Amino acid sequence: MPEMDYVWLPREDILHFEEIETLVGVLTSLGVDKVRLTGGEPLLRRDLPELIHRLAGRPAIRDLAMTTNGVLLAPQAAALRDAGLHRLTVSLDSLRPDRFQRLTRFDELDRVLDGIGAAAPLFPGLKLDTVVIRGVNDDELVDLLEFGRRQGAEVRFIEYMDVGGATHWSMPRVVSRREMLDMLTAHYGPITPVVEESSAPADRYTLPDGTTFGIISSTTEPFCESCDRSRLTADGVWYLCLYATHGTDLRRPLRSGASAEHLAQLIRATWEVRSDRGAEERLASRDRSPLIPVERLRRDPHLEMHTRGG
Repeated sequence: MPEMDYVWLPREDILHFEEIETLVGVLTSLGVDKVRLTGGEPLLRRDLPELIHRLAGRPAIRDLAMTTNGVLLAPQAAALRDAGLHRLTVSLDSLRPDRFQRLTRFDELDRVLDGIGAAAPLFPGLKLDTVVIRGVNDDELVDLLEFGRRQGAEVRFIEYMDVGGATHWSMPRVVSRREMLDMLTAHYGPITPVVEESSAPADRYTLPDGTTFGIISSTTEPFCESCDRSRLTADGVWYLCLYATHGTDLRRPLRSGASAEHLAQLIRATWEVRSDRGAEERLASRDRSPLIPVERLRRDPHLEMHTRGG
């Protein structure tokens, strides 16, 4: 959850399904072929399977995925699959109820586990994302891998990032990829890197028994140079970088009647001069204090990760 007393996006600003579909159509006309629905929490959106059905029907989209916190997943998993969702990721930062509640501010671990149990047989290759924080959940790496193995899911460990509302972030709380691999090697034995060509942010590894897992090391070993992702908020602001403090408003021209060609020109012109290297710049910074102060987050909801997706 973001900071307390955060600002809600005005309901009238939220894009309608038709508007989302239009913008996705423009982006796919420019070469985008992967779309991920994230959040915030996408399952809070009413009639979400309808949007998935609309997007899944577009031949240009070869990969349609979603990231969810899993709380509302169990009763909707089958509808998501039937609507055409290709892949699913569930955020799971702890298997211990007390820690889970402290991290999320809600006592919902049982519902999340039920959601994972319902989704695992419907979505082969289900992924579980865990943000690893020193002194909080860094002693659960083996437990989470074993849980993922039982579910037939691939666990991805994510280095703690200083983005958005991570106002308690500090470099000493970051568990690096090297440390994670050392911990897992001490328990399982030799770990082998998976050699593959992929634009995915995770580096993948296999345990001696063949179990695969991933590590996203965007804090200590940024991959800005190869990043080809951008993010569209629920109210139509387009960000080129997770660390960006300013984005391009696509909702305003869309609702003003701009043509698909005009929107494409705006998007192309913005992308072609892209120079964002947020994670690399933060790594090189002498001041590794939290990126955004709480006071500024409460004034501008677009600076929070719940508006643009992690």
